Amino acid sequence: MYNKITKREVILYNMHWTQIYILPLLLGVAFLSSCRKNPPVDDAGDLSKIAYQPVSYEVEIPEIYKSLGLEIPIDNPITVEGLDLGHKLFFDPILSVDSTVSCASCHLPRGALTDNLPQSFGVENKLGRRSAMSLLNVGFFKNGLFWDGRAENLEAQALIPIQDPVEMAHSLVGVETALRTHKEYPAAFRRAFGIDHIDQINASLVAKALAQYQRTLISGGQAKFDRFLRNEYLFTDEEQNGFDMFFDANPDIPDAECAHCHPSPLFTSNQYINNGLDTVSSLEDFEDQGRGAVSNKRIDNGRFRVPTLRNIEFSAPYMHDGRFATLDEVLDHYNHGGFPADNIDANMRAIQLSEEEKQDLISFLKTLTDTSYYQNPLFFSPF
Repeated sequence: MYNKITKREVILYNMHWTQIYILPLLLGVAFLSSCRKNPPVDDAGDLSKIAYQPVSYEVEIPEIYKSLGLEIPIDNPITVEGLDLGHKLFFDPILSVDSTVSCASCHLPRGALTDNLPQSFGVENKLGRRSAMSLLNVGFFKNGLFWDGRAENLEAQALIPIQDPVEMAHSLVGVETALRTHKEYPAAFRRAFGIDHIDQINASLVAKALAQYQRTLISGGQAKFDRFLRNEYLFTDEEQNGFDMFFDANPDIPDAECAHCHPSPLFTSNQYINNGLDTVSSLEDFEDQGRGAVSNKRIDNGRFRVPTLRNIEFSAPYMHDGRFATLDEVLDHYNHGGFPADNIDANMRAIQLSEEEKQDLISFLKTLTDTSYYQNPLFFSPF
């Protein structure tokens, strides 16, 4: 069974990793801007005396992802200063109405940037209705974000949890006020975006900074699978059997029908599907309509975004509502083919793997584990 993570554990965990990784690395060149002493902001809120000299930030992209292309909006290029600001905002609970919940509260490094809960907790321990999706490689995701695709891009995505009444429950006006009156953030916004006055700190710039940061959350390209493709690692017999079932690469081994929805290298198709989780008499009967509630198309009811399988070993529980605690339970579901519906995915069928074949498939899924990003200070609290 997965382990539930309390808010106290989140705080202690972030402090633990801060001591191990962040403090020794804060002297790095990429974060020099965050270490400068902030000139005082005058009583009128003038920021123009603070230097605005943004430095372009080159995102390091592992070879396996380079063909995907990291789409960066023309109006929001990644800079050292913008990234530094977004990094701080992501881990700062100032964005929640009672300063108890940050973006990082639901996206922990040890959980593949999820919180390992069936549904996430927000302010005042309010319980959400869905599980937090992994943000690993989110900058490469296309075709909308969230389980239902309600956000077109990372800039749009960033502001939704802030305003959600069961997540951060803040108002954009309230966030702007909190940041304008903060002792350090006005100077940071000046350095990142060149604003002249504290009144120019707004939700749009908050979203841009958070989006810049999230585009750098890229797994390191050091998973066994990645090394296998580079001829640096040889699969075990079990991993090879799992690989063959996953990609239908061997006619003598059953096709597990995985790669249709989870193609390499991201191991998500960026599509929305009904994978037969619920028994319904009609498409109107889904308790959570998923994509259909956003698209207003009946055929999309019960469809959800295909999640990445990168670091799937660490992102339990599984599915949009966290109903499956283990990978064994997930494979049991697919083994039986799920529940029929008018819009069930065409590749859903009873795959009927033996217990040994299931374990081989799990062995392959674990070759997608990559913890090399644990050495990257951007994934951990800057405070």
